[in-house]
Amino acid sequence: MKTSIATVSISGNLREKLTAIAASGFDGIEIFEADFIADHGSPRDVGNMIRDHGLDIMLFQPFRDFETLPEPARSKAFDRAERKFDVMQELGADLVLVCSSVHPASLGGIERAAGDFHELGERAAKRGLRVGYEALAWGRHINDHRDAWEVVRRADHPNVGLIVDSFHTLGRKLDPDSIRSVPGDKIFFVQLADAPLIEMNLLYWSRHFRNMPGEGDLDVTRFMQAVMATGYDGPISLEIFNDQFRGGNPRTLAKDGYSSLIALMDDVRRAEPGLEHALPDIPPRQQARGVAFVEFATRGEEAVSLQADLSALGFEQVGQHRSKSAALWQQGDIRIVVNEETSGHAASSWNARGTCVCDLGLEVANARSAAARATALGAEVFSQPIGAGELAIPAVRGLSGSVLHFLDEGSELSQVWQQEFAAGPAPAGVGLTHIDHIAQTMSYDEMLSWSLFYTTLFDMTKAPMVDVIDPDGLVRSLAVETGDGALRVTLNGADSHRTLAGAFLSDSFGASVQHIAFATPDIFTTLEKLTAKGFNTLPISPNYYDDLAARFDLTEDLLQRMQTQGVMYDEQDGAGFFQSYSQSFSGNLFVEFVQRGQGYAGYGAPNAPFRIAAQKRQSRAKGMPKS
Repeated sequence: MKTSIATVSISGNLREKLTAIAASGFDGIEIFEADFIADHGSPRDVGNMIRDHGLDIMLFQPFRDFETLPEPARSKAFDRAERKFDVMQELGADLVLVCSSVHPASLGGIERAAGDFHELGERAAKRGLRVGYEALAWGRHINDHRDAWEVVRRADHPNVGLIVDSFHTLGRKLDPDSIRSVPGDKIFFVQLADAPLIEMNLLYWSRHFRNMPGEGDLDVTRFMQAVMATGYDGPISLEIFNDQFRGGNPRTLAKDGYSSLIALMDDVRRAEPGLEHALPDIPPRQQARGVAFVEFATRGEEAVSLQADLSALGFEQVGQHRSKSAALWQQGDIRIVVNEETSGHAASSWNARGTCVCDLGLEVANARSAAARATALGAEVFSQPIGAGELAIPAVRGLSGSVLHFLDEGSELSQVWQQEFAAGPAPAGVGLTHIDHIAQTMSYDEMLSWSLFYTTLFDMTKAPMVDVIDPDGLVRSLAVETGDGALRVTLNGADSHRTLAGAFLSDSFGASVQHIAFATPDIFTTLEKLTAKGFNTLPISPNYYDDLAARFDLTEDLLQRMQTQGVMYDEQDGAGFFQSYSQSFSGNLFVEFVQRGQGYAGYGAPNAPFRIAAQKRQSRAKGMPKS
């Protein structure tokens, strides 16, 4: 399988794009005419530069408004084509994309179009070039790949073929299975793009909202199943137009594109019979079974403060690392590692950010398969020297340079706590049983990237994005979760430093985890025990409880108890969700306590504006900046 990406898909000038594309693992590019024209190199120089990056030019595009024109516009269109053929030969490109005409003078007609393409094929053949015809979803006469195929079929020329694009097919809600009837050798090129489902003008939707496969709502897997069933064995390429991507980091965008393409084709291989040996074999999406541990980097007085916070939460130290300054604290199935090392990854994290979450351990079905899949998808492998008696636990880089370690119950990795920490039994503590979810905060333009990371590596799905109202701005939140809820991660995107999420990013210099939600089967008993330990929860406005009484059928006694303990409430289809928050926690974090009713799948999003307002009031009361 040859992988490709259109240069228009990512930001930067052509040279920056080529560097990013090559580093991400792509085999080649579609060179977008505007990128070539903007470069100061000659066509031959540009072609050599592309090949010097180890990339092939798989497509030159676009050539517009060609077919079914009256004279003299028809002759001029052929003259334009000859000029483009000159450029292609200098570049070293052998395939040009001709998109269906939107020219107001275009006459239409399948036979007329076929005649034009037969002649164009003759001219291309004399130069050793090929022509691919694509149906634009908004084409004047041809806007359906089935009609474009009929033009190609009737043109009946070996140098003229079909180009199919997932957006132009799925965006018009055409059945992709109709592609199965096209001979694979007559499909010259395949372009892929996903998009969120938005009801709007097709052209505007296409030019501003396309994204990588897996980041949107289109059934690109079914589209590619149909394409591959034809026997097509040519390049598979991304063509993305997205306002957000135009200002993004080209290396990140290219890496995301490569990951999305590999993950998509792995899905296609598994879904379409007969493709098992036609596409690369990588380990399947991994079943995630929960958070195995959370590791904090800390030092000195900050470490003392963190340990005091953990003790107040009911955690107890159950082990000490055999060779490192790292302690294991536990309560129920929740493990917290407090790492005070002065070298290695934890030390680097502390030096950069102070006390922060530097490492997450995830329990998966097969740790080494998870790492192998992550590597195949382009993740950066993490390693550091292993001490005597330590286990080599597979790991990759996560958000903001943090680390994700993979553990499983089916290998020697499950012995890490006994072998490295000589861990004792887990205390019951105050009744916290496991981690309900982890909240990761990032800049808004990173959200698609990290949702793609989780959903292509693990068997996880995305919940709809929600807007969280902060008194000083807007934060967007997107949850990724396993079907059984064993692993839940909320991704929160901040645009302004004035929001609570933005201030956390600014104050922590980009730490990855802003809050951790602990689960309890009885939130009121847990909070009573926490209060007895001197732990203070976040006070919520009395107005909130007045509103709650009007919205839900809760007893006066329960409402009074909730207000006293700072408990908030939400409900879905009769399933309740109780949540409460700490006033503060070490390292600019805060913690949450949740009691999740069976069938409740959310995160208390309606309560977020009131929780954030309470947190900001608390900050101001302590003399801290309001944001």
